[in-house]
Amino acid sequence: MRLTDHEKSIQAGEHGAARQRALAQQIEIGRFFDAEDFVEVAQAHIMADTESLGEAGVAFMEELAQLPEAETRVVIPTITDPRGADFNAYGRINHDAAYVELERRADKAFRALGILMTDTCINYQTMMPPVIGEHLAMGDTGVVIYSNSVQGARTNYEGGPSALAAAMTGRTPRYGFHLDQHRRGTARFEVRHRPGDWSEWGALGGMIGRQMGSYFQVPVIDGIQGSGPAPTSDDLKHFGAALASFGSTALFHMVGVTPEAPDLETCFDGAPPDPVSLGKADFDAFLSEYAIEGDGLDVVVFAAPQLSLLELEKAANLIKGRRVADGVALVIATNPENKNAADRMGLTATLEEAGAVVLEGVCFYQMHARELGEANGWTRLMTNSAKLSNIIGGYGYEPVLADMARCVDSAVAGRIV
Repeated sequence: MRLTDHEKSIQAGEHGAARQRALAQQIEIGRFFDAEDFVEVAQAHIMADTESLGEAGVAFMEELAQLPEAETRVVIPTITDPRGADFNAYGRINHDAAYVELERRADKAFRALGILMTDTCINYQTMMPPVIGEHLAMGDTGVVIYSNSVQGARTNYEGGPSALAAAMTGRTPRYGFHLDQHRRGTARFEVRHRPGDWSEWGALGGMIGRQMGSYFQVPVIDGIQGSGPAPTSDDLKHFGAALASFGSTALFHMVGVTPEAPDLETCFDGAPPDPVSLGKADFDAFLSEYAIEGDGLDVVVFAAPQLSLLELEKAANLIKGRRVADGVALVIATNPENKNAADRMGLTATLEEAGAVVLEGVCFYQMHARELGEANGWTRLMTNSAKLSNIIGGYGYEPVLADMARCVDSAVAGRIV
């Protein structure tokens, strides 16, 4: 890899052993992906929950935090993904105190490095939204696909160690979606049924994701433009999060909607390929996969991705004046900024007066969800998130996917309605 004079000085140890080690790791990543050089990045985003880190990862961060600040403090704005515990509400959901203490240790270590504890997977809806052409080093799948696709920024999926290295050096290897040639469309989908709610937007992402065979595939979605109002930020959030979850996909183009897709021809090198058509029957078939027999219900979860302020408002309006049934839990996850706003606007009070638990800075599946389910007797889980439906079965749950209104009705009824 070609190195600048500044990068050579990091490699020589002139900026401390920690940065030297970080750059050495990045060089190996670059060599693996045939990167010719580095690109400077404006932000980094770190998957920092302790389910990802484990005891060894937390101990490593604590060791870094003990080094002189000049050797370890991040050099670009660096933010964090959802945490594994809400320090203000963990007791309400029987969260294991051992996990909470591990989170406290990790939180302290990250702060010592100058990392901003944003604790969110929807930073693009709350702070420092990326802009078109901006190079980033982002970790969370939903953050990456939204930044690349909706905002036109450029980032690959960065694992926790590589995101931390980028934060300490201010650059990342120039490969993958930092390069023009990897941002071209490779598959075409024609949507003949306009998604009607966030669960259907997620279903569309899931269906397309299942047909992706490689990280470097870029689906182009046609048919949304002209079928109604432009998709909202929350629509695209649920679509992208599901597409990334089901397909390990980092970039999509939506014709007439996303910035690199003004028309179909612009998305491809050469003639567009024949499309895969997706109609109402395909949506119904996908949703039916998450329609379990029987009406038993343990917990309703709105998370993955965290809720925007508008989603919190909708949930509050749906449950206002009603009450979650005994024996069923309603758990809602958002980030600290939206939680503060919801507190100020009375939305949190409306939700919690109805029996919901509003958590901040966390996401359900990153909270040691298996152990959380065992502690509370939760198995049957209902959600409007296709991403969560895809993930949570691996933690021992039986997911049911439905729109937000039906989820709230079910929480109130104490059974799936």
